[in-house]
Amino acid sequence: METNNVLITGGTGLIGEALTNLLLENGYKVAYLSRTAGEKNGIVSFKWDLHKSYIDEKAIEWADYIIHLAGTSVADKRWSDDRKKDIIFSRTKGVELIANTLLTKNYKLKAFISSSGIAYYGIDTKDKWVDEDSEKGDGFLADVVEKWEEVIYQISNLGIRCAALRTGVVLSNKGGALTQLAAPVKLGFGAALGSGEQFLPWIHIEDLCKQYLFVIENQHIEGVLNAVAPNPLNNVDFTKVVAQVLHKPLWLPNAPGFVLRIVLGEMADIVLGGNRVKPKRFVEEGFIFHYPELKPALKQLFKKS
Repeated sequence: METNNVLITGGTGLIGEALTNLLLENGYKVAYLSRTAGEKNGIVSFKWDLHKSYIDEKAIEWADYIIHLAGTSVADKRWSDDRKKDIIFSRTKGVELIANTLLTKNYKLKAFISSSGIAYYGIDTKDKWVDEDSEKGDGFLADVVEKWEEVIYQISNLGIRCAALRTGVVLSNKGGALTQLAAPVKLGFGAALGSGEQFLPWIHIEDLCKQYLFVIENQHIEGVLNAVAPNPLNNVDFTKVVAQVLHKPLWLPNAPGFVLRIVLGEMADIVLGGNRVKPKRFVEEGFIFHYPELKPALKQLFKKS
């Protein structure tokens, strides 16, 4: 059997590490694009530097597939003008750099698969279902996703298969949103946020990683796909399920939206808005979700932690 090489940007992040393990288990070779070249735990890192527009061409020569996960977190700091520029730059510059490198000569790249965001659909689409055919919404993050996906098309225009996985809230017991959502519940201070009616499109990290593998192995799949579980819940119901699984009471009133806006500024859109997102294309393509419902997903994650 032919061994395929997968080059990952953002490979040491939460999703990157889990995806690396899955790919290795399935016989793939994995390498990273990183700010520092070297080797750790058997994974080779090729150097790239977005600010200097530098990339080690050997990385592109080596790769059969590239998975683009790199990007500055949208939730770590308030959105100053400089922070907004960095959020966009970190997502788009790497793709542009890879695209420009691919223009220089013929490479063996079979597909470019990138993370993207369900924020494309807007700040808050209420209880209306949205899918891959829905229109772009409003807000800074929707604009980020639009710019992100536009540069992906630069690679698609070279005749290379491209896919963008618009990803929801990734649930993992090793960090990310779930640890932040569960922490106050564990202490007995859990509460829904804002109105609590905003939908929270989530996905178990194992299902997300399997979706990347699914796109690699089904070579007809390209374009935009919603990487979310098929059963999103609103913020109130999501918080209730977390409390049930942790066997904790949930008695506090909702955290007021105006307080969150004072604390977080424009970044409060992340928690006060929401989208009821349908993974229409993954379902149509026959992808089987191991965790389609929230409660079994949380039980598995909290059991592991």
